[in-house]
Amino acid sequence: MDPYSSGSLALQDRSGVRDPAAPTGRSRMPGISVVTAAFLEAQPMLVIGAADSAGRVWSSLLTGPPGFVRATGPATVSVAGGIPAHDPLAGAVTPGGTPVGTLALDPRTRRRLRLNGVAAPSARGFTIAAEQVFSNCPKYLQKREWYGSDPARPEAGAARHGEALGPDQVRRVRTADTFFVATVAPDGADVSHRGGTPGFVRVDSPRELSWRDYPGNGMFLTLGNLEADGRAGLLFPDWETGTTLQLSGLAHTEYGPEGRVTRFRVERTVEIPAASPLRWSPPEYSPSNPAPA
Repeated sequence: MDPYSSGSLALQDRSGVRDPAAPTGRSRMPGISVVTAAFLEAQPMLVIGAADSAGRVWSSLLTGPPGFVRATGPATVSVAGGIPAHDPLAGAVTPGGTPVGTLALDPRTRRRLRLNGVAAPSARGFTIAAEQVFSNCPKYLQKREWYGSDPARPEAGAARHGEALGPDQVRRVRTADTFFVATVAPDGADVSHRGGTPGFVRVDSPRELSWRDYPGNGMFLTLGNLEADGRAGLLFPDWETGTTLQLSGLAHTEYGPEGRVTRFRVERTVEIPAASPLRWSPPEYSPSNPAPA
């Protein structure tokens, strides 16, 4: 079986990278190596993507002391604490199993690992039966130092819901250097990272965002999923305050003079002040970041 979806293969053919991307695709195996297990256990955060009970796709940030995510078998991961009650994905992980995509990102070392599979509740939180485990290059990852955690967070959980971006949220998106995008496909879910110099995400209106698709590893997992299913969930973290902005809507890719441009239509917004206790330094920008157009 080809490790790529039909949408990913179509985009690889269109871009002439199908042959170079083949070895990378074959590396997407369910096994969790000793190195992978050690990396997961050292992380204080995990990004997860899935569809909620209404079918809307979201990307969420989970946090905990290092070790809250750990390998418990050759293809099994345990996540302590589960998904917070104020998060739009709360209750999405069901006993029957829920397709999820996850991304473990370490801004300190600019390393990232994607682990996709099927999640089910557990006594500690939930477990993931891994179906795909693979690393990505550090391209477009901003380097940050972890200052520590703020356990107080009295305002955490006061979620603000909407159907379009407010003025402060517009400013947050326009100054973002990082966001995460969750997508789904018939064979599962996926979460990917997008990074760049502030301004790389455009706010074309309070309900319309767009960004250029920068050259990457040629896998086209996110864009391939969007070819078949336009549902997507975006997560914009505020690294210094812990506030998260989550957007759910529909996305598609256009091709023109600027190259590939993804356009996202906002359908739902959730902003949670101090959702994360983690506090990070201002960024050291990736040398790969192009200048915003």
